[in-house]
Amino acid sequence: MILTGRCGMITARVTSKGQVTIPKAVRESLGIHAGEDIRFEEREGLFVVKKVVTESPFDKWAGKLKHLKGRRSDDLVREARGHDHSR
Repeated sequence: MILTGRCGMITARVTSKGQVTIPKAVRESLGIHAGEDIRFEEREGLFVVKKVVTESPFDKWAGKLKHLKGRRSDDLVREARGHDHSR
């Protein structure tokens, strides 16, 4: 396996189980940390290694709940249940 990129050219050995240790320079260049996923994309006979960037499930809600800021959670629950009675 030959990895190329901003790090220059780096060679890594494949184990009998088909595993490769991604060299530190490549991990640092791509910002890859333990437990993160990477993707191999084939392009014109070469494979490109990319970090998989996943969106946080909370990102889609960012900014959509601003209208609730300052509201008490027990009041919101009461409203959601249809018991919108003031104390």
